[in-house]
Amino acid sequence: MLNDASGFENVYIACGYTDLRYGIDGLAALVQNKFNLNPFSPRTLFMFCGRKSDRIKCLVWENDGFLLLYKRLENGRYQWPRSTEEVREMTPQQYRWLMEGLTLEPKKVVKKVHPKSVI
Repeated sequence: MLNDASGFENVYIACGYTDLRYGIDGLAALVQNKFNLNPFSPRTLFMFCGRKSDRIKCLVWENDGFLLLYKRLENGRYQWPRSTEEVREMTPQQYRWLMEGLTLEPKKVVKKVHPKSVI
C-alpha cells in the first residue's frame, strides 16, 4: 500500500528527525504549526522519519478522520534527507526512489540530448 503513491495528489516529506512517539494529534500539529500546511487536505500524504531510518510514520486525512500509517523495514534503511528541518513536496519519482531505498536526489543524472540529425 505505502510503496505506491498513485492515490495521493501531494506527498510531503518532513526532512530531518521527527519524534515518532507523536501520534495523530502531534503530527497534525507539526504539519499545521511548524510547516504551515493544512493537515486536513484530502489525498495528501505527510511523511515523517525518526532517528532510526528503518521506520516511518505517515499521516493522511480521509474526510472523516485521520489515518496514521507506520512502516518498519525488516532489512535496510530509508535514505531520509537529514540536512534541514523543513518540509518539502516530493514528485512521484522521488517517492518511488525513497521507497526503494534510494536517495531523493540522484548523484549522477544522465542528461537528455536532442540530436540534430541521424547522419
